[in-house]
Amino acid sequence: MKHLLAAVLATTALVGAAHAQEIKEFNIGLLGGENAQDRLNSNECLRAYAEEALGVPVKLFAPADYNGVMQGLLGGTLDMAWLGASSYAGIYIQDPEAVEPVLIKINMDGTYGYHSIGFARKESGITSLADMKGKTFGFGDPNSTSGYLIPSIEIPQAGDGITMESGDYFGEVKFTGGHEQTIVAVNNGDIDAGVSWADGQGAWEDGFNSGAFRKAVDAGLIDMNNLVEIWRSKPIPEGPVVLRKTLPDDVKATMTALVENMINTDADCTYGMAAGETLGFQPITHAAYESIVAARLSKAN
Repeated sequence: MKHLLAAVLATTALVGAAHAQEIKEFNIGLLGGENAQDRLNSNECLRAYAEEALGVPVKLFAPADYNGVMQGLLGGTLDMAWLGASSYAGIYIQDPEAVEPVLIKINMDGTYGYHSIGFARKESGITSLADMKGKTFGFGDPNSTSGYLIPSIEIPQAGDGITMESGDYFGEVKFTGGHEQTIVAVNNGDIDAGVSWADGQGAWEDGFNSGAFRKAVDAGLIDMNNLVEIWRSKPIPEGPVVLRKTLPDDVKATMTALVENMINTDADCTYGMAAGETLGFQPITHAAYESIVAARLSKAN
């Protein structure tokens, strides 16, 4: 930890006392996708590093749904979060001045895309969307990019008269509440198929290199050999780490440097934060998300 702090403070030429005069606390929102306690555990190392680097109390918040983090950032009660692309777009549409994207997770091959993966239980015999007619399809959260926005656009484009209305093509379209909930529901046979996110790289049995499947495998919730992929989206830009725009510039610089340097200073912490194997986080700007903003606006019309 001392080495990390030295690097951060050298980079930003700041000390915690300077921050204490500008901010009294720093709050980090954790987007849904797995149960709250696991989210808190995975990001405790970030909280501790941030608290020492900023010199003020740092707290983690794990709301029940994506909207809880979005509203916290819009309302100014949260200062930082790693959002999905759709959640960021939703905030940007409501208030372009609320947050700024600063970093993005990088895959092991140097790219920053990921996929929405449709999946079912192997024993179900379902191998494609064609096998899903009249069956229950689960989606995570209305504000999730891979858990709803992108599949709701791309799945109907697959043809065969597919729509996202319950009782039309699929017997029922239901929201499970998050990625982990979808994975568990499919695995337990509560729903016939669902979608979740992964970088799409690495071994299927490992849950890919990173993403919700990898987290579920690491937690011992599933055996990927019992599941089968039935659909995959086009590449989606990974969501950004965002900071509240009205934060002092030195606070933003410190937190950006802390997360960007984390892969070198604490790889285990980065693994937990990034939901698996990654090359770390690199700078990103709003331009990477213009297509997602447009997609979200198209769904609103």
